[in-house]
Amino acid sequence: MLVVLHRVLLILLLLTPSSFSAIYDRVESLPRVQYDFIIVGGGTAGNVIANRLTENPTWRVLVIESGPSNEGVLEAIVPFFFSAFFAKSQYNWNFTTTPQLALNGRVIDYPRGHILGGTSSINGMFYTRGSSSDFDRFAKETGDPGWSWENLQPYIRKTERWSSPADNHDTTGQFDPSVHGFEGVNSVCLPGFPRASDARTIQTTKELGDEFAYNQDMNSGDPIGVGWIPSTIKDGKRSSSATSYLAPDILERRKNLDILLNTRVTRILRTNDCSTCRPAFRMVEFAQSSNGILFRKLYLIAAFLLSRYALGPRNSITASKEVILSAGAIGTPQIMLNSGIGDASELQSVGVEPLLQLPGVGKNLSDHVAVVNSWFVNSTDTVDEILRNPELTTRYLQQWQLSNTGPLVWNGASQAVFSRLPDNSSIFKSFLDPSSGRNTPHFELFPANLMIGPTPQGNFMTLASIVLTPESRGNVTLKSSDPFDDPLFNPGLLDSDFDKFALREAVKSAVRFLAAPAWKDYVIGPAGALQNKATDEELDQYVLESAMPGMHAVGTASMSAENATHGVVDPDLRVKGASGLRVVDASVMPFVPSAHPQAAIYMIAERASDLIKELWQAPAPVSLGQTPLVGPPFCERE
Repeated sequence: MLVVLHRVLLILLLLTPSSFSAIYDRVESLPRVQYDFIIVGGGTAGNVIANRLTENPTWRVLVIESGPSNEGVLEAIVPFFFSAFFAKSQYNWNFTTTPQLALNGRVIDYPRGHILGGTSSINGMFYTRGSSSDFDRFAKETGDPGWSWENLQPYIRKTERWSSPADNHDTTGQFDPSVHGFEGVNSVCLPGFPRASDARTIQTTKELGDEFAYNQDMNSGDPIGVGWIPSTIKDGKRSSSATSYLAPDILERRKNLDILLNTRVTRILRTNDCSTCRPAFRMVEFAQSSNGILFRKLYLIAAFLLSRYALGPRNSITASKEVILSAGAIGTPQIMLNSGIGDASELQSVGVEPLLQLPGVGKNLSDHVAVVNSWFVNSTDTVDEILRNPELTTRYLQQWQLSNTGPLVWNGASQAVFSRLPDNSSIFKSFLDPSSGRNTPHFELFPANLMIGPTPQGNFMTLASIVLTPESRGNVTLKSSDPFDDPLFNPGLLDSDFDKFALREAVKSAVRFLAAPAWKDYVIGPAGALQNKATDEELDQYVLESAMPGMHAVGTASMSAENATHGVVDPDLRVKGASGLRVVDASVMPFVPSAHPQAAIYMIAERASDLIKELWQAPAPVSLGQTPLVGPPFCERE
């Protein structure tokens, strides 16, 4: 059913012209050849930057997005349909990992958003911030107290607009209003449709409170416990960076913002050639197809047959102030490496001329690792029924279209469980604790009233186990000098024995959770690969055969202290050793936070916007007709 809906909506999208004058498909249509700022990537972070910089009406800003518009894409609007993006699609970069050595050489699909809004347009929408210790560790590693939990509070509230759930149920006791923002930009709310597992999950906190205590608000900075999980949803629809920070009323007011869609950035070009100068990178090279629409991979509507695009000539455009890379933890290092920014010997080995020696580019990749655990349940009130029954899906879609209510406003989970390994765990005899502090969970359990993946006959419940503090590190490297080749993406899953231990213990924690009296007569027993797995040895084998990435890659352009020899960007997110080039996206985080990372990305982008404004001495915001102070001169020398 989802495939049929996808095809129908794709046809409608291709027949519907963009309604906004600031959005273009053809480079020839752009009103100028130079901008103050060029943002590469209209994703989670990039659209925040675009919004905030254009608060100054004298600054001209261009966003270049490789994917198409998010308008009219049903899967990017209806929360329940987000799982459609796990299939091959023009709205997905369709990355795959390299063979994962610890996972018996398995190659795993890795969805990333190839659409305006980036991954905020295709993700699960879950909005968790992580622990206060995570951000205090950011501050410590960068030497910048501005990245601490306390100092990020204004940005947390600046991005967040807490909203009522779609069903308008009484949320008293399900969150703490004092830790949320109500006047921000991006809407966040609690689950808007009840599931059969909700009451049992909360009852478990009363029956097994010593291990699974109730936490009224996991976004307080102390996430450990069991609580209701917020999501970026408003009035039963996804709230992405595209729908919020680039909302129609904003685009109508921001005549100084241009957005170029379906355009693939290939390199950032050096704009000075002085041998004794700091290299400047203020020119963006990009390509489109001959008709102005570049699809990275085009899946034919009839059969979704893979075909390579035919490229038109490469073009370039210049930023007078800065180029801001916001292409994500895979795209950003790929562009930097193709531009000659990275480890010189590795670049030369694939035929790329090194321009700036920065070995950290593409290294330090950090991601969560998960196992999806399933159980048979004694109930027909599960989401499996919707997934198997096209008529039921159609009926619920009609309800959603009429009122934005019903089962399709649900995005896969209503609660989350955040836990730590016991202090006396045997693993700590061999490893230091990789978490950022004692209020940081080592793993998460994620209950869902369905079987995730292929849906066989029967009714199921899933309680996924996710390691949040991985020791393993991976990398992004170039396959060749062709910028249209996918990079080699190696998340290094379970390369560390700590991660294997933590994931096994997280599976055992899930088993204990469902052993509570609340689940008696509801949970029948393990399903799928978890069946007949009881010993540590059996669970270890189960983990290796079943583990998958959390799809939360960060760290490939990591921030570090100003004078540190490691890292890629300084605490203000400027590329070290370069001028005119900054990175603002998930790649700058030095480690993956103990949360679904989109909340952290929004915070980072909000603070980065202020850092950029401060550098160029712009009052924020500037009234129409008012002239800002002149920014700093282009000092390209060391």
